[in-house]
Amino acid sequence: MNKRFSLYRMLLLAFVLILAPLSARSENNVPPKGFTAVFNGKDLSGWHGWAVHSKGGNPFEMAKATAEAQTKMIEGWTADAKKHWSVQDGDLVNDGFGAYLSTDKAFGDVEFLIDYKTVAKADSGIYMRATPQVQIWDSSEADPSGLGKKFGSGGLWNNSKGAAGKDPLSPADKPLGEWNQFRIIQVGERTTVYLNGKLVVDHARLENFWDRKSPLQKAAPVLLQTHGGEIRWRNIFAREIPTEEANAMLAAKSGTGFTSVFNGKDFDGWAGPVDNYEVVDGAIVCKPKKGGTLFTKEEYSDFVAQVEFKLPKGGNNGLAIRYPGKGDPAYAGMCELQVLDDDAEQYKTLDKRQYHGSAYGMAASARGYQRPVGEWNFQQVTVKGSTIKVELNGSLILDTDLSKITDYMAKSPHPGKELTTGHFGFAGHNDPVAFRNVKIKKIVE
Repeated sequence: MNKRFSLYRMLLLAFVLILAPLSARSENNVPPKGFTAVFNGKDLSGWHGWAVHSKGGNPFEMAKATAEAQTKMIEGWTADAKKHWSVQDGDLVNDGFGAYLSTDKAFGDVEFLIDYKTVAKADSGIYMRATPQVQIWDSSEADPSGLGKKFGSGGLWNNSKGAAGKDPLSPADKPLGEWNQFRIIQVGERTTVYLNGKLVVDHARLENFWDRKSPLQKAAPVLLQTHGGEIRWRNIFAREIPTEEANAMLAAKSGTGFTSVFNGKDFDGWAGPVDNYEVVDGAIVCKPKKGGTLFTKEEYSDFVAQVEFKLPKGGNNGLAIRYPGKGDPAYAGMCELQVLDDDAEQYKTLDKRQYHGSAYGMAASARGYQRPVGEWNFQQVTVKGSTIKVELNGSLILDTDLSKITDYMAKSPHPGKELTTGHFGFAGHNDPVAFRNVKIKKIVE
């Protein structure tokens, strides 16, 4: 019996020793599988100071500064940050003052994990895409100004009043003195936040605090805000989200009611010069040196359309909106939403109303939000009355009312822009631009 007991103890000890390396890997500041550590638990490597409210601190202003000016600003901010940020027992600690701390790395689509612990009456936050903010505060504190502390942390507090995500869906904070865990998913401007495993923000747009009319930067650092009380951080990890996964997230979060209008096999349900197009690997592609507007047989009034597209180098095409079935969709239809490789050399001197996502010749979109040539992009278009919104890869790049436009490129009139119904289609321009997962939802009120 004693021998068996001794053997059991030996086996148990061996089992513990075998598991020891696994336990070490699960310690604080050791990234889970698929993630990389943004904070090493030892020092401020990979981070610098950022005084967002100082001169040049606006990230859009910062981007316009010379490299020399940027370096000078960062050196000054970092010197200040080092007075107030330290590493203690594997925690990243701020005393409630000084410049914010910024990652050296800029992140685009990312899954971001971070733990925090704060004190009574403190107020802090996390700037995704260098933009305020995923809110952190003492939710038990009195709130005579009605800021929304009772709703808890995790909301996009700098969003406009009443906007989705401004207030968390429900409180999820742990008591003061305990560690809280954030899981933040950022795809384009779309932000999803889990606090302590509870969904508190569901795919809401993080508004551009710096310029409400413009989308966020395509990629930017993550900032940790310091504001009025000690806060500790640890287990800061990031996983960059690949294109296919990001597109799938955007599609899954876009809601119900969409109907597929392309079966991935043939042109059933489509009209126009169908012989000028072909189906390649489940996608609609314009044949070489062919073109013309391919359009749905069904007509639509107000609707939301989704499509994935892939551009070849120098690719050019367009989305025909409320197309009457004949004529140039940019003029005879309500509009043509340009589909274009904006970075191609041959397009560098175009009118700004000719770049991707623009209502051709009428309203310019924000540029710089396409994925690299050869990768699939996800685009959603909302047409309601005379208004059009274009969201590309999760970022709102066009929000316009065509009825208010009187200045046209080359002074060319657009007689079809007031159409209230028409077909949806592709304005082929000879290039093998590929389209797939084409879905439409009618807006009925």
